[in-house]
Amino acid sequence: MKKITTPSLTHHPIPCIILVRPQMAENIGMVARAMMNCGLYELRIITPREDHLSQKAISASSGAAEILEKAIIFNTLTDATADLHFTLATTARERGMTKNVYTPVPAIQTISEKLMQNQKCGILFGAERTGLENHELVMADGIIEIPLNPLHCSLNLSQAVLLIGYEWFKISANIQNNVRHEMGGSDAATKSEVDVFLNRLELELDKRGYFRFLDKKERMQRNLRNIFTRNNLTTSEIRTLYSVINNLIREEKK
Repeated sequence: MKKITTPSLTHHPIPCIILVRPQMAENIGMVARAMMNCGLYELRIITPREDHLSQKAISASSGAAEILEKAIIFNTLTDATADLHFTLATTARERGMTKNVYTPVPAIQTISEKLMQNQKCGILFGAERTGLENHELVMADGIIEIPLNPLHCSLNLSQAVLLIGYEWFKISANIQNNVRHEMGGSDAATKSEVDVFLNRLELELDKRGYFRFLDKKERMQRNLRNIFTRNNLTTSEIRTLYSVINNLIREEKK
């Protein structure tokens, strides 16, 4: 099988994804999609059973056809990894061989360090039905295991690529584990706006005997204010709450 040469799609060092004996064109296409999602652009394919440029593959790539078009086809794993310095192989089964076994995060951290040392790296994924054979795993520098429910740990090929790829993307894009508060297009309410609203709410409640137990009034006010001040109210939400109060008052007066 002829090897197709291709220029790199990026100037930054990235690991290549190597599919060993993939069976279905749709799966190859979905792998390309997962790769594009995660900023991985170099795909190497060893003896695919179906055409990686078929309409099925292109359609399944969902806009990542460029990766398929620039994929490199090889006859053997030896050829596919000849220019690489470090490879990790994914497998879900115990293989009885002495190797470093990584979970995804330390695996990608190791690969990132190797790339910074100008070493070319690759990640191997086996065929859909059988995975990688032992003679193929022997050629890798280490193994990646993805911890999953032991009662059902089977993954689709593209799912495995996406899980590993996402860990790569988090490191390469320097994404931090955090929580972001979305404001829905509205501005955050100021302390003054919240305080004025709460004063109005307490006034209306007081008129209706809500604070009738004077010994409990201070604690009830504190609990009420805590409900609203801990939730990062927006100006739009404050207006809505005023509307609720006004509507209840109107209904009461009818």
